[in-house]
Amino acid sequence: MAIQNRYEFMYYVQCINGNPNGDPDMGNAPRIDPETMQGYITDVATKRRIRNYIQNAFADQPGMGIIMQQGTTINKFIARAHEEVAEEDTCAKNTNRVYAARQWCCEHFFDVRTFGAVLSTGPNAGQVRGPVQITFGRSIDPVLFRDISITRMCVADGPDKASTYAEFEKWEQAQPQDKLRTMGRKQFILFGLYEVRGFISGNLAKETGFNEADLKALCEAILNMYEHDHSASKGEMAVVSPLILFKHVGTDSDAKQRARQALLGCAPAQRLFDLVHVERKPGLPYARDFRDYTAKIDLSRVPKGVEVGFQRDAMGEIVWNQLPEDEDWMTCEK
Repeated sequence: MAIQNRYEFMYYVQCINGNPNGDPDMGNAPRIDPETMQGYITDVATKRRIRNYIQNAFADQPGMGIIMQQGTTINKFIARAHEEVAEEDTCAKNTNRVYAARQWCCEHFFDVRTFGAVLSTGPNAGQVRGPVQITFGRSIDPVLFRDISITRMCVADGPDKASTYAEFEKWEQAQPQDKLRTMGRKQFILFGLYEVRGFISGNLAKETGFNEADLKALCEAILNMYEHDHSASKGEMAVVSPLILFKHVGTDSDAKQRARQALLGCAPAQRLFDLVHVERKPGLPYARDFRDYTAKIDLSRVPKGVEVGFQRDAMGEIVWNQLPEDEDWMTCEK
């Protein structure tokens, strides 16, 4: 069964001496708002890491496939969807083969069921609007972008048409030492703390079948995605806050009306996000660690019909309406 509640969520990502999300149109420099100089991380960069984690952690589980895989074409998966539904009697009689293939993709691919997809690029399977949408992550403070020179102590040159080890070795021996190294560039920020927000629609979940198990897998992936994405360019990146979830549960005494409120929501998303406040500690001219910021959430102003959940560890349970006991950064006001 699809989820029966509306959710919003948010979390904080720290980047130290790395490039959290390079812009290929700017020489892969870290993305920066030119007006405020705040850094940002695109939604697609975040979803790529979620997909990668799901593919690694749930590869052997039915219904947890990923259609947007690296280095492949999604059209082959769309073609397979049409082939599969054509073999099923009920789908073969369905006058809308496009819809049948669309549903097959929702059932078999986590990212289609979660984020949606355009499935009309090959054999047409329509379009899916996903229940989970993630915003651009934005840094709390302006970030300092650095572009430095680095030395590569080898080269990737050689004689024309060379193809054997001996030919490359002969060419190498004939070169002066300073010709066997080269210079390069490295773009990074010294530090940035990014806030990321997300939305989960119960109404759209009914269309794709996004369920409680999918929600649990999504939370696990968000908290753990950077642990499996370390590289020289990424520096130190990690989700440093609990994953904060706002769950709409309703207030009405009538069960039917309360279910309707839970599905549609009991408060604007912006009002819920404003409950969390993060700022640099007084007297610090700059930050180099997330602990250089204070983080507070005001549970006294949570609207009626909304519960606040915190998940601190990727494999841990969600704690509702109070911070986890081991939380040592964010404080709670009641």
